[in-house]
Amino acid sequence: MDLEGKRILVAGLGMSGIGAVEALLKKEVDVAATDRKSREELDPALLSFLEKNQVELLLGSEPTSMEGYDLIVLSPGISPDGPLGRRAMKAGVPVIGEIELAWLMAEANYVAITGTNGKTTTTVLVGEIFKNAGLSTEVVGNVGVAVTTKAISASKDTWMITEISSFQLETIREFRPKIAALLNITPDHMDRHGTLEEYGAAKARIFMNQGITDFFIVNRDDPESWKVSAFCPATMVPFSRKQELSFGAFVLEGDIIIRDQAGDRHRICSVSELRIPGSHNLENALAAAAIAFFAGIDPAEIGDTMKRFQGVAHRLEYVGEINGIRFVNDSKGTNPDASIKAIEAMEGGTVLIAGGYDKESTYDDFLGAFGNKVHTLVLMGKTGPKIRDAALAAGFSNIIMTAGMEESVGAAYRAASPGETVLLSPACASWDMYSCFEERGEHFKKCVATLGNLKTTDGREHGQE
Repeated sequence: MDLEGKRILVAGLGMSGIGAVEALLKKEVDVAATDRKSREELDPALLSFLEKNQVELLLGSEPTSMEGYDLIVLSPGISPDGPLGRRAMKAGVPVIGEIELAWLMAEANYVAITGTNGKTTTTVLVGEIFKNAGLSTEVVGNVGVAVTTKAISASKDTWMITEISSFQLETIREFRPKIAALLNITPDHMDRHGTLEEYGAAKARIFMNQGITDFFIVNRDDPESWKVSAFCPATMVPFSRKQELSFGAFVLEGDIIIRDQAGDRHRICSVSELRIPGSHNLENALAAAAIAFFAGIDPAEIGDTMKRFQGVAHRLEYVGEINGIRFVNDSKGTNPDASIKAIEAMEGGTVLIAGGYDKESTYDDFLGAFGNKVHTLVLMGKTGPKIRDAALAAGFSNIIMTAGMEESVGAAYRAASPGETVLLSPACASWDMYSCFEERGEHFKKCVATLGNLKTTDGREHGQE
């Protein structure tokens, strides 16, 4: 699609929407933008930028007519099946998202990484491997950097390491990554996708335009991922932490191994040398190793970076220790399966802080993962009562209900003993109380820091009996 001379409407002025507007302005395209926020609610600096660049603004509500628009660029938070998307379809106006827009703008090499959990860790790790190998690399997408902001200046030699959500995949049309990866599929965003099958179908769109010369990295141990990969047209590269493979990435005698198309084995590093904890992070490491290897990076270079990589913020992030009690920030645990993986990575007694925005998830498996580890559950947010009721029905009654993060951190500390861990892993999105999981995680860390400053010499809080 040639963008020149087009009148384009950007719907939603979040990170991706702002990035799309900025990129389109550099292309000297006639840009309009809409957002549900009113003029008064919009960030003043953003409003000034838009007005200075003569962007037509429709604020406070969506446009009711598609007349005059050649293309709609939809932010991930707006469903293409919503009113705006339906109006565009009826009027014959194409609807794309930021990923497709970036694809139209640059001849870069795309690595696209999706999955319910592990996307950010894998994306950042892959980016580090590519950078350390001396390749021109941009780490973009759901990690917090709009793809279009980097695509506009990318060259044919640039590698765009892109974290992609199911929402972003809903609006691709021709996007074709050289290497795509599907890490896992577990129930998430049921409030948008409705069923696990529809959610899986959205994830499978990541390989729909690939060909045999492209690579698709997929988790052989995950039944849902393996099921949707049956229709993949690319060269499929499985990875497994449970079994040796005739082709792909796997663990053998404590080492991460890749077996290539010729059947030759290539050692990456020892599993014990990884600095990111948990079996889920071993899967992330296997996926990252496979991506890098099939991009042509030397196995020794891959291993060197993997041995140094310490993870990402808000995913099993060690915050500190107060009087022998550890605090771990897993704010990126925005669904039950992610939090299950965090619980599994804990050693010893654990006090768990959970709750947040309701994505219509179920919590039976989440509660079943507590085992002998989680002895106290601290709940907050809109889903607090829902999780409490599920826990009580499952026979777990050591529950503390709180009004927010400050109270949760204090209650969790009092419930923990030296040698134990207070884990924030909400199993829910953050949108009922915060703008994003990063803000939630930062608030947790500030509350822990404040708690540390309030301790008396006997290790208890001021005023506590």
